[in-house]
Amino acid sequence: MPTTLTITPPDDFDLARDVCSYGYFLLEPNHWDPDSATLARVLDLEGGAAGVVIVQQPGGTLRARFDRSLDRREQAEARSQITRMLALDVSASEVAEFHSVDPRWKKSGRGRLFRSPTLFEDVIKTVTSCNVAWPSTITMNRRLCEVMGRPCPSGPRAFPTARKLARAKPETLRARCRVGYRDARMVELAKLFVRGEIDESWLADPATDDEAVFKFLKSLPGIGPYAAGNIMQLLGRYSRLAIDTESFRHARTVLGMDGSDAELTRALHAHYDPFGRHRFRSYWFELWDYYESRKGPAHTWDKHTTGTTFTATRLNAAPERKRPGRSG
Repeated sequence: MPTTLTITPPDDFDLARDVCSYGYFLLEPNHWDPDSATLARVLDLEGGAAGVVIVQQPGGTLRARFDRSLDRREQAEARSQITRMLALDVSASEVAEFHSVDPRWKKSGRGRLFRSPTLFEDVIKTVTSCNVAWPSTITMNRRLCEVMGRPCPSGPRAFPTARKLARAKPETLRARCRVGYRDARMVELAKLFVRGEIDESWLADPATDDEAVFKFLKSLPGIGPYAAGNIMQLLGRYSRLAIDTESFRHARTVLGMDGSDAELTRALHAHYDPFGRHRFRSYWFELWDYYESRKGPAHTWDKHTTGTTFTATRLNAAPERKRPGRSG
């Protein structure tokens, strides 16, 4: 009999808002259904892949319904993956602290950012988002699942595991998954995970200094300053910005800044420094607020239509000079 898990989230958790808070909710194998307000995807568990549909019930409780039976060990594994994915380990008090630093987001309750069930998936997704347009990121993640992921009983495939990618030939990833120059880097990253040389417990430990984490991440194959900053926020470390071309667009279009990329980088750091360890949160919710002002609330986006065009350069946004002020 298929397993159904009941999960009690923090009191302030909202499934629609907190799933549709970061672009990875639009990437395979995630599927947000705007009509039913459910998140479906495939989790890769010890006993094999399992499809799950997550819904928030009246009163706030989450129900996770799987397409097969899970034993006790798999149930614990699934709970852990769902907790990471939905940032359920981010307490209401931490979100309240963020709101005290940046009260613009208190009314909407924004504070959590969606991520993947595993750090490995987050790292690979970050690599697929570097130096490329968003539609190509979508294609890479879809093909990685289709070609390398294990199928679940209901049909869809999981994101490939580190062990699977570690055994892949770079030329296979390039030809069949369309990852381009990232092929060998993905394989090497997977091998580092398999060998235990990327220690998530150390990376996520609050006792580990942010600077040490940032330095380590930048030492990994294919991970530059932007990717390292992005992986840090996916680890729950929000003190670093992840600056890319979208950041420069945001600086010019929304914040009214001018200058070279180097000048804009300095201006962006100065702008977000007052938010301290919540810098990335303040930056990201400004950026997300802009996207939603163009295409409506993210929880209404269909991944196959609006979801393919959510970056500002594909929203056909006319340049404008406005200061962020909406509370979301």
